[in-house]
Amino acid sequence: MRRVLVFLACALVLVSCANVPQESLPVVVSVEKAPQQANNAPEPPANAEPLDIVRLFIKANADPRSGNAASRAFLDDKQRGAWRPNRSFTIIDKTFSTVYDPTASTGATTTSTPSASAPDPNVRTVTVRGSVLGTLSADSAFIPGSGPAEQTFQVRKQADGQWRISSPPPPVLLVTDDEFDGNYNPVSVSFYSADSGSFVPDLRYVPAKPQSGMPGRVMDLILQGPSAGLTGAVKNLFGDGVSLENNVKTNDDGSLTVQLSGLAGVGPETRSLIAAQIVLSMQTVTSTRIRLLADGAPLVAGHEYWRGSDLPSYNASSSPNGLMTVGGRVRSLSDGAPIAGAVGNGAYPVVSAAQSIDGKRLAVVEQDGDRVRLRIGDLGRDLPTVELGGGSLSRPTWRPAQSGAGPSNEVWTVVDHSIIARMVLDPNGHWLRQSVNANDLLALGQIGVLRLSRDGARVAATVNGQLVVASVVRSGDTVTLREPRVLQPGVLTDVLDVDWGSTPDTLVAATSSPSQPVQRLSIDGRRMDAYNSSNLTAPVRAVASAPSQPIVVADAGGLWTATELGEVWRPQAHTMQNADPFYPG
Repeated sequence: MRRVLVFLACALVLVSCANVPQESLPVVVSVEKAPQQANNAPEPPANAEPLDIVRLFIKANADPRSGNAASRAFLDDKQRGAWRPNRSFTIIDKTFSTVYDPTASTGATTTSTPSASAPDPNVRTVTVRGSVLGTLSADSAFIPGSGPAEQTFQVRKQADGQWRISSPPPPVLLVTDDEFDGNYNPVSVSFYSADSGSFVPDLRYVPAKPQSGMPGRVMDLILQGPSAGLTGAVKNLFGDGVSLENNVKTNDDGSLTVQLSGLAGVGPETRSLIAAQIVLSMQTVTSTRIRLLADGAPLVAGHEYWRGSDLPSYNASSSPNGLMTVGGRVRSLSDGAPIAGAVGNGAYPVVSAAQSIDGKRLAVVEQDGDRVRLRIGDLGRDLPTVELGGGSLSRPTWRPAQSGAGPSNEVWTVVDHSIIARMVLDPNGHWLRQSVNANDLLALGQIGVLRLSRDGARVAATVNGQLVVASVVRSGDTVTLREPRVLQPGVLTDVLDVDWGSTPDTLVAATSSPSQPVQRLSIDGRRMDAYNSSNLTAPVRAVASAPSQPIVVADAGGLWTATELGEVWRPQAHTMQNADPFYPG
């Protein structure tokens, strides 16, 4: 104990001591062992009424600094020391209400049960009611949600005449969305997919202040591993014994130093991937050089300082040209001409189609009398049929090539809105049907559209008109869709089509809404922005999006393109009525 006191004295007095960091980075502490925090936040406004005390308490909940000191300021002395808020919290709409509960303002109990005693004028019970937008989980990921939120507080007048919250506040905080956005920054933490040889974004939210501590907070998330929504879909490159040797440090020249320990025996290939993971993740919070050390030496031999430009491309290579299906044929978006082969000359009555990410293969759904069937093969050649059965097939979607090399050899489609068929090319050149465990996704309803992400770690789907994202977990020959999450539940409805956006952490959705028919969303649904609706005629039937390409949508009049949210839609150069556009993927 004496050593602890000596250290604290050094930290407070010897500010210039080189061994003491100038600011303390947030440390994850279990709820059970959370220390009592000093209340170093301003006191509430003098003579604030109980309703105002509770409202200001809710607004202060978004500031996590110093053990939620800003919130503790609204508690009485007893609760300030005893309160242990959870690391996760519920995000509500900023238009929440606070009302007095006349049945519980007796001072006899801390519940809403009526009391026989006379009302105590020095005690009021306040109920908070709001609309849930989601939760920030203990692993700093946003999980969308909906429904009502309600919490009740007892507020007591203190000896000095000021009102303070006197009942134990619920451990799960309510945080308004505007205060959350003002106090937390989204960061895209990268995790490696050994399956596709690419890095997968994992959106997390960390305290925005102090800003200089952001790189350290990002590094903590990397070491903690992927969020629950990506667990099993990506690889954690760090073993259990890997840690930060010191806090992430800003050097005199403006660069950052990240010093790791516990990487002895790790090979050069994994070290290069670790360097890439750190640099890609840090791009969210810094543009400076990063010095990467491990066990006292450069993490990667001969390469001590890193920038994003030093990294090779880990994205799956994509064919730049988009295609469209129209009139039973597949045509090029770039010139409107039918593509070579049977899919372009009308030999196959094409209903829908998908091009592999590398551009070398094509999968089409063909009309066959009153039923449909699937054809898969090389672009420009005849496509063999694949027997699937069923009365309907969704537009196919391609898995990226394994380890980012070679042609794509796996394509998915949804049979009768309820079974995901995974077609895999065997060494003999035959497409074999394998299954996908989609029970968690199907529990939400029937699947309309299904799109694999270009890194292969997620799927986006329309389920009963809702937009859902789930992770793809592979174990040997078994593939399971896990952690399905409805994005913008209750707000985004009647989704007709979806595609992965121009960046790996965004989606673009087409809806039947006449006022906002095209929306861009973050992969966790926390943010949704509407594209300009000018020139579009609802409903927008289809949408196509890809990196470095304009977004193309199809409405009753034909095809339209745009590149920015506020941009007016322009007719696509080779627009045709009833055309459905698509990019590789």
